[in-house]
Amino acid sequence: MKAIFDNVSFQCSKAVTESYSTSFALATKMLATSIRGDIYNIYGFVRFADEIVDTFHDYDKPALFNKFEEDLEHALTHRISLNPILNSFQHTYHKYKIPRHLVTSFMKSMRMDLTKNVYRTDEEYKEYIYGSADVVGLMCLMVFVKGDEREYERLKVSAMALGSAFQKVNFLRDLKADFETLNRTYFPNTNLNELNETSKSRIVAEIRADFDLGYSGIVQLPVEAKFGVYTAYRYYSKLLQKLQKTPPLEIKNARISVPNYQKFQLLAKSYVNCKLKLV
Repeated sequence: MKAIFDNVSFQCSKAVTESYSTSFALATKMLATSIRGDIYNIYGFVRFADEIVDTFHDYDKPALFNKFEEDLEHALTHRISLNPILNSFQHTYHKYKIPRHLVTSFMKSMRMDLTKNVYRTDEEYKEYIYGSADVVGLMCLMVFVKGDEREYERLKVSAMALGSAFQKVNFLRDLKADFETLNRTYFPNTNLNELNETSKSRIVAEIRADFDLGYSGIVQLPVEAKFGVYTAYRYYSKLLQKLQKTPPLEIKNARISVPNYQKFQLLAKSYVNCKLKLV
């Protein structure tokens, strides 16, 4: 029965989420059970695409990515895939009628990571951010509003801003790995060899503006989604706060993180704020 295969596929997407990101997995657990699985399905898809371009250095990454893209096309067209991650994603894609252009933009940005190392202009930077982060936020938004196009249009700007904020925090935190291992520079007009407080402050201010716009949408989310998204917002805000206080030289030489005890403190505070309707 395909139902058994589908269930196995969903469990695979959940396992991917829990294995690759404890923070995202924790926030996802705060979503209502009715939508939690679909967020796992989206995360599994975007994570596998990202892993191909970021970590499979001993393999033919372009060939792997091409095959993944072909399998994705088959999954979305025929509503099944023997790749359980793509089978999970196509289920959520069709269930909520996720716009195809969001998937196309995401894959375009992932493909850019195969060949492009430096983003010199704001236009290039924004195009990459849109495809790698904003559209992921929009896919999740379609799940949160249960495919309601009117609600989607009303909240899409804030969802994109939140996706941008999360991605830019990751860029700032992962400067060392991106620059030294992958030879990538995402922030335009920023010499990472000479990163100083001025350039770091400019990046932080840009991210804070994204967070402010993103928060305006969080408070309007359905109750099934609000706690989970707010938890993720609190976590990334805390991470940005730590990065702001960290000297540029240390950011370039170490990966800054939030200790587990602080994550659980954030979770508890987020729960109280949501219960008291302070969000």
